[in-house]
Amino acid sequence: MTKIYLDNAATTKPSEEVLSVMAKINDQYWGNPSSIHSFGQEAHNVLDESRETVAGFLNCSFDEVIFTGGGSESDNLAIRGLLASGQRSAASGQTPNFLPHVITSAIEHHAVLHTIEDLEKEGLIEATYLKPSSDGEINPLDVQAAVKDNTVLVSIMYVNNETGAVQPIREIGKIIQAINASRGSGVGGQELELQTPNAKLQTSKSAQRIYFHTDAVQAAEFFKMDVEWLGVDLLSMTAHKIHGPKGTGVLYVRKGTPLKPIITGGGHEFRLRAGTENLAGISGLAEAIKAASELKGDEYAETGLSLSPKINKIQTLKERLISALVGQVEETYLNGSTLSSSPAIANISFFNAEGEAIILNLDFLGIAVSSGSACTSTSLEPSHVLSAMGIPPEKAHGSIRFSLSKDTTEEEIDKVIEVLPGIVEKLRQMSPFKTK
Repeated sequence: MTKIYLDNAATTKPSEEVLSVMAKINDQYWGNPSSIHSFGQEAHNVLDESRETVAGFLNCSFDEVIFTGGGSESDNLAIRGLLASGQRSAASGQTPNFLPHVITSAIEHHAVLHTIEDLEKEGLIEATYLKPSSDGEINPLDVQAAVKDNTVLVSIMYVNNETGAVQPIREIGKIIQAINASRGSGVGGQELELQTPNAKLQTSKSAQRIYFHTDAVQAAEFFKMDVEWLGVDLLSMTAHKIHGPKGTGVLYVRKGTPLKPIITGGGHEFRLRAGTENLAGISGLAEAIKAASELKGDEYAETGLSLSPKINKIQTLKERLISALVGQVEETYLNGSTLSSSPAIANISFFNAEGEAIILNLDFLGIAVSSGSACTSTSLEPSHVLSAMGIPPEKAHGSIRFSLSKDTTEEEIDKVIEVLPGIVEKLRQMSPFKTK
């Protein structure tokens, strides 16, 4: 049986080039990069070369790249590290019960959402969770309206991992830069004026700089990752979403951004992440980044989506899948918009058909898909992303996420189009809620 893999938002297959580089590193450069002898220095040179590759990809300085164990760790370091760095006492004139305020969205990956919720439950912060539109997009003006004097961090993801919805990171970045400029605390990036005539600026003496973090894990392969263009202070990404290895990630940290390590020990990674670096994994990440850069090219849409013909081919296959399924199967709905979305992710609900049953039936035929984030695949609760978009549980429970890659073929998409309508019809006939 030929297998078809359409769960690339969970993880991608490591490329042959990545596996070859990692094997070479493990064989020839296995010294500790922190050792001063020749074995260690050779390994350190490899580490430096990888860091330079990442810095070029993000358009940042060499020492603004921090290697981590993956996207979730990068998110935690960004959020917990910033909030533990002294932001609680950074504002002048504050009272002893001052709490830093964090703005995020209700559709974040759980690595962000649960981290902020935990800090809030511990009484360490207050938080605002912004709701998306029915298409799954956050309005930049909602971010602006949520800002308070004690706001120290905004964390909004670049591309949603369940629906593929692209968030207006650049526009949010401009708003934050303008607020920081009004407070006299702008750092980095171009400082701009707010574009709305009724813009509300918080300018009291207690107001302090707002830092901007984005989880860009699902954006790295297809979207512009220039941190200056995005206007972010912190950016998370991981290797295994771009055909690299699992267990290796990056946190970009803009110079001047206060951050306290959450893993302590040695002075690795500019004293921000203790532990001997995973040199093979980091080298694999750098190799995957080189391939992603080649795939994307240099031309981008206003949303940051690459205009590369290779990525357009992925988009075309996704649209073929959506058009066929939503057109052929009754009571089938696309969750989110096709106008501002990842070229590789389609989230479709099949009413009166259980999502997990669809997954198992497809898996029996050798086709791998998911019902949402791999991190919540064992949960019986409806997707928090779809719920935040206003999609009722009876539709959310029948949702399937199809996520494509550069390796996806037209024949694979056509096979899904061929078999899935019959699976859905069979499950609906078995449903106690089927329509007469």
